[in-house]
Amino acid sequence: MIWRSREPRYDVATAISQGARDYQEDAITSDFLVGADAGFVVLADGMGGHAAGDVASKIVLTEVYSELKFQYADTDAFEARAPEILRNITDHANDRLRQHARTHPETAGMGATLVVPVMLENRLYWISVGDSPLFLYRAGVLTQINEDHSMAPQIDFMVKSGLMDPKVGADHPDRNCLTSVLMGMRIPQIDCPEKPMELKVGDIVICASDGLQFLTNDQIEKLLGRTRRKRSSEIAEVLLDEIRKLDDPDQDNVSFCVIKVNDASVSARSARVKTVSQAISRPRSLTTVMAEPSVVPLQPAKPEIEAGQDADASSKRIAAGK
Repeated sequence: MIWRSREPRYDVATAISQGARDYQEDAITSDFLVGADAGFVVLADGMGGHAAGDVASKIVLTEVYSELKFQYADTDAFEARAPEILRNITDHANDRLRQHARTHPETAGMGATLVVPVMLENRLYWISVGDSPLFLYRAGVLTQINEDHSMAPQIDFMVKSGLMDPKVGADHPDRNCLTSVLMGMRIPQIDCPEKPMELKVGDIVICASDGLQFLTNDQIEKLLGRTRRKRSSEIAEVLLDEIRKLDDPDQDNVSFCVIKVNDASVSARSARVKTVSQAISRPRSLTTVMAEPSVVPLQPAKPEIEAGQDADASSKRIAAGK
């Protein structure tokens, strides 16, 4: 008899490729612990290679991940105000970009998109800024569930309305122009639903940079149709293989996370493990370094007084140097 452990609630795999670019501007990480009923992904796609797009994506990922990890420790408290917390975290990352650009003028103009799906049992929250897609594959159909903050939706609307030729719209040079991005300035558009989306068993969620969209949605949908029963790591490898087969000399960086939902059950609130958070806000500057360490002289230890010895007499002898 072969014993097999039960499937985890989420089967997760993360992939990244530099594509045909000279440097990697994508940054991605996922946090799904085996045995946990919650997890999240942080993906940032840097923009402006000449102005440190790779630095921007790393700053955004680092700040968002560390803040979210801290806030996520108490999932009940997080869920009570999830959209507010996600917006605050995004504002914080945006502020960090502004601070970095001020102290490093050579990086002025850098920016990054952001997409953060957060899962709590069968509930999916997210926040996104920019054009990095968040896909849901369900019952054979692939849908982008987050907003696309680029000119592409407007161009597609003009094509659909008969105001632009379909071929012109498909190849329009402004399709990839962003209408919202993190750059340390005011964020024009943020997609952060107030209510979570309900997930179902068999759903596949893909959080990706726009480099994955060198494959069409139809191509991705067909690939998922063929591989939906495989593990997420195998699905990720198939997607990367298809990107490589394109052999596109303009292939952008590609990063994505595949999340298969194996369990969409909901635990009774009373059955959840209650944790009491002692923190009001994330502590700052816990460790500091002195510019010029100073040496504090140690006070000489006083000799011990033996039992029964007169304290005044001992003090006199110490003063006399005896």
